[in-house]
Amino acid sequence: MTRPTPKEIKPIAQVAGIPVDDEIATRIANSIGPAFEGFEAIAGTLPFDLEPASYVVAQTAKVSK
Repeated sequence: MTRPTPKEIKPIAQVAGIPVDDEIATRIANSIGPAFEGFEAIAGTLPFDLEPASYVVAQTAKVSK
């Protein structure tokens, strides 16, 4: 899988039930892009794909103490 663009992230997030605007989609792309580039050498050999749709939920989740 190649580094996702904001244009690709928006529909993925929408399908996951987490609509995001253009600014947030851009932030997600910029945040997870390096991970995709780091795995580029072994892309397609892992049993999973990186999934940006739940990024906003994880980013805004409250931490229980």
